[in-house]
Amino acid sequence: MNRPVVLVTGSARRLGREIALHLGARGWDVAVHYRQSAAEAQAVVGQLQSAGARAAAFATDLADEAACRALLPAVAGHFGRVDAVVNNASLFEYDDAAGFGHQAMERHWRANTAPAVLLAQALHAHLQGGGRTGCVVNLGDQKTVNPNPDYFSYTLSKAALDMATVLLAQALAPLVRVCGVAPGVTLVSGPMNDDELTAARRLTPLQRSSTPGDIAAAVRFVLESPAVTGTTLLVDGGQHLARQPRDVLFLARGE
Repeated sequence: MNRPVVLVTGSARRLGREIALHLGARGWDVAVHYRQSAAEAQAVVGQLQSAGARAAAFATDLADEAACRALLPAVAGHFGRVDAVVNNASLFEYDDAAGFGHQAMERHWRANTAPAVLLAQALHAHLQGGGRTGCVVNLGDQKTVNPNPDYFSYTLSKAALDMATVLLAQALAPLVRVCGVAPGVTLVSGPMNDDELTAARRLTPLQRSSTPGDIAAAVRFVLESPAVTGTTLLVDGGQHLARQPRDVLFLARGE
């Protein structure tokens, strides 16, 4: 019961799974959030429990405001405490400036931006008067530092998340620290294939990009660094240093 508890959103699969397993093996108990991937979430719970961590799965549609607000209290009710939130769940759909519309922007906002604010609010409320402090880590994207107009609504939602990280760090201190971790090309996503992923990773100054293990280690570093707040750590092989006129998917294809 003395182990800290972290809620990792979107942790049934992909990067969220890696973060959950990394933290569970290093002293954290983990609430595994998912929307639809129930079997995969239970598999992650089983792996965490086998590693000695307490773990449980929680199904929530984060785009539903009432459901999102209820998530952290449910985690606290199960574990008896919550010490941190990692906002990893994300929507990544293509649009451009010409095709932009309210519907695409709202879908990305409800997935990538608003839930992070609501869960930070909830963690702050949970910690009031309890004698403990907490931390929120928002998973961003190096695209907001090295922008291009591909994935227009997605990029806007992540840029808003960057600003929310700063504003929440100001508003919720000293009880809650709020930080960001911004990956580069980490996993195959959207229409990208493995060969295109390899080519995209080579387009960075280090000729490599972030791996899921790199991101998980960076998240843990931020969670366990009590003097860090209101800033975003770029973990991208230096991709943000190289001006790229299009998304790396298209550059890897030579488009």
